[in-house]
Amino acid sequence: MVSALLLIGLLVAAFVGYNIGGSSTGVAFGPAVGSRILGKATAAALFTVFALGGGWTIGRNVITTMSSEIVPSSQFTPAASVGVLFFAGAALLISNLYGVPASTSMTAVGAIAGLGLATGTLREPVMFRIVSAWIIAPLTAFLVGMVIGRYLYPHLDARFAFTRLQNPLLQIDRSGAVPRPSFNERASRRDIVGSALVLVIACYMGFSAGASNAANAVAPLVGTRSISVEQGILLAIGAIGLGGFTIARRTLATVGDGITDLPILAALIVSTIGATTITVLSQLGIPASLAVSTTCCIIGLGWGRASRAVTVAEAASAALDPEVAQINDEAGPDLTTGALMTDPSETGIPAGPTVGTLASDESEQQVEAARDTEEINVPPIGEEEIDELAAESLFDPAATSRIVFLWVLTPTLSTIGAYLLFSIILESV
Repeated sequence: MVSALLLIGLLVAAFVGYNIGGSSTGVAFGPAVGSRILGKATAAALFTVFALGGGWTIGRNVITTMSSEIVPSSQFTPAASVGVLFFAGAALLISNLYGVPASTSMTAVGAIAGLGLATGTLREPVMFRIVSAWIIAPLTAFLVGMVIGRYLYPHLDARFAFTRLQNPLLQIDRSGAVPRPSFNERASRRDIVGSALVLVIACYMGFSAGASNAANAVAPLVGTRSISVEQGILLAIGAIGLGGFTIARRTLATVGDGITDLPILAALIVSTIGATTITVLSQLGIPASLAVSTTCCIIGLGWGRASRAVTVAEAASAALDPEVAQINDEAGPDLTTGALMTDPSETGIPAGPTVGTLASDESEQQVEAARDTEEINVPPIGEEEIDELAAESLFDPAATSRIVFLWVLTPTLSTIGAYLLFSIILESV
């Protein structure tokens, strides 16, 4: 019976890792594939390598936390491990059904917390530290994104162009007996520098994803001591890599509905902030969601960009004087994060391509030439038109509310469901 449960646990763990690889590969390498810096197979290979690096190094800290610190490792019987992994897989199912990037980390931790509540072994200080990080990390990502959006993003957008290459930057030369990698000879120096930056950030995202997600697939099994930490990491990353080579190909092609409207510069900024947040938390042994942090950063980045329509003094005056605030509400539209889609009329320079246009085979080679010839002129804060900043909406407030609601709902349901499940099991024993 134990062997059968262990086999089921291994299969469920592989299923969880497989789905993680399918979603995370597209998020990490979508801009790189869309820009034709590399192909889908190369992206999957690089993602697997760097995910293994993240899981093998700081990912061990997260596995330790989830396998022995939230509840004692003795509580992870084979049946309990299957139950916890079931709820992690259920989170992925909910994510796919509703099109929402539900946090596998938060749901898995919720299931472990339910196990601890049912057995009376939950370590409250550890859970308090984890939940505190879940609140602080997204708020930090939002604030950092807001500052960058308000003070730095317009200048970066006016000076840097990320264009789509006609042929991949990294190619495989098969003319000889042994295939060997080669560079695209038609790529300009700017193409190489920009592509290198996109590629480095993509690999960094892969490292962060491996560090945070390996534990979601195998921590319960490591807790039972059925497998070692090293074996668990290899199992998790193997399944994640398989997902990257198979079901992630569609994600890489579409680059995900949630980021197709993001300018590629914004996507790189968001990726860097999100990956750094999760890498720091993983080093501290805290399981956290990359999707939650990056989404909050997107909102903050766009909100900060939109806030350039008013100065701090004007905003303070409107806050202190209700009559001024009412006049402003009647005079113009509400600020939205669609301001990331910079209006070319502000700078005289064509807007850079978005991740979505790169993935849909639209050529944007003229953007780089236009930026080289046009004079860069970024309007000061307070002199940009609110109508132009709010012309396009990056996210739907109703959709955002639904996403945040499900982020709270899925770990809550996981905790309640696990508590009820394990309570019933304990009563029947």
